[in-house]
Amino acid sequence: MLQLLYLPVLALILLFYFRLAVQFKIIDKPNQRSSHSRITIRGGGIIFPIAILLQALFSGFQYPLFTSGLLLISIVSFYDDLRPLSNKVRILVHLIAVSLLFMQTGLWTYPVWIVIPVYILVIGTINAYNFMDGINGITGAYSLITILSLYFINESHISFALSEWLIVAALSLLVFNFFNFRKKAKCFAGDVGSVSMAFIIIFFLLLLIIQSGDLKYIGLLLIYGLDTVSTLIFRLIRRENIFEAHRSHFYQYLVNGKGWPHLQVSSLYMLVQVLVNVVIIYSDWDAFTFLVFILLSGLAFVGMRFVVEGRGRLMGKGLANEKISK
Repeated sequence: MLQLLYLPVLALILLFYFRLAVQFKIIDKPNQRSSHSRITIRGGGIIFPIAILLQALFSGFQYPLFTSGLLLISIVSFYDDLRPLSNKVRILVHLIAVSLLFMQTGLWTYPVWIVIPVYILVIGTINAYNFMDGINGITGAYSLITILSLYFINESHISFALSEWLIVAALSLLVFNFFNFRKKAKCFAGDVGSVSMAFIIIFFLLLLIIQSGDLKYIGLLLIYGLDTVSTLIFRLIRRENIFEAHRSHFYQYLVNGKGWPHLQVSSLYMLVQVLVNVVIIYSDWDAFTFLVFILLSGLAFVGMRFVVEGRGRLMGKGLANEKISK
């Protein structure tokens, strides 16, 4: 019950940030990557690291290395929201922050042949989470489901983390969703929001996987992963520069190509991930069975994209015609 006091405090902090954002013009203007048509306050996701920092302060810094890494990566991401930042600086900061996270989880003590691939996977996931933040509600809703699933596992299946930290993360998402999960959003998460929330989720997910020794919990991010990986593969097939801004994700096509409302698409991703989480939590799979599940899910997702988007668009011809017509 004590954690519920965070709700009004976090709401007041975010409202204060809105005033500062308006004064200093921290706003998001529509561009070729975005799926919005109106100027909106950027960086509302700053409430995520603030909530964790408050929890760290009042709990005696129970996860000091994780909190330090989160603070570092959030500061750099917020700076990136204000003005362009060198990719080299961003990558360097991500490496340092993830190293602190690994030391907190104990992953740093694992063999190098495990640590290096996990570095790549974690940094890739952080950036993928950032790319998936493109429409109203999707980051807040999807992240809330993930945090609540982690909390449920922690309380009912295997204890791997301090529950109050998960509660505070969920409360920060509730506050953010109040202003973002709406037809005309008051604010967007910004890089500071999507990157910091990815960092938070990855931390608790790593704790869970290490404690349980079960890789199946990677599936708690399955839908985001399928959209990201399939989009990357199709962009490579089309010989596009994967580092350039784009609107090639499936969720972006549903909004921009099919005209679906933002909240409908965000709710769809959230609900499908809920179903996946139920299967993941109550399954008793070995590694091979989980791999088969991932492969079948990937084939189903790609097949659905072919049906909905069409082969021409995904493989290049449709996009070429679209560019010519504009």
